Amino acid sequence: MRHIIAYAILLTLAAVACTTEDKDTTAPVIATAGFDTNPIDCQTYHAGDTIHFCYLFEDNRELGAYNIEIHNNFDHHTHGTSATDCEDGHHDEENEGHEHHDDEETPAGAWVFVQDYAIPSGTTSYLAKQDIAIPLDITAGDYHFSIRLTDRAGWQEIKAIAIKIKTNQALEE
Repeated sequence: MRHIIAYAILLTLAAVACTTEDKDTTAPVIATAGFDTNPIDCQTYHAGDTIHFCYLFEDNRELGAYNIEIHNNFDHHTHGTSATDCEDGHHDEENEGHEHHDDEETPAGAWVFVQDYAIPSGTTSYLAKQDIAIPLDITAGDYHFSIRLTDRAGWQEIKAIAIKIKTNQALEE
């Protein structure tokens, strides 16, 4: 009887050890070195332009999906990632009158883009490329371009990039 109990305990310990070792505890990586990433902090676009998104994603086990979100940064908030405030020391006249107030969710005319993208199963390294058209009729100003990468185990990395969108003056004339 002792042998059966000892054997059962050993099987239980072995099963627990195997599942702990097989568990993915590493977050995926949004790579920013070694090739031309786009967009980058403080990059300027114009309404009507296309953002040619290009980033390399990597994971030790398996990538899951990614999300791109673009929203206004008229109030100069932060996300605790690498997004910076791209103020160049002068008053931003294009953003005048478009301040964000706590009681409003999205200022009128502000661009909001949110899109999820799948990554093929079994992938550990993926070069993500998307062309994102900037609408012509948006409010110019500071925006955040956020990337959220998730691996199959649910771990995430988030990168927020500060970009500026200006009106296309050639179209206004």
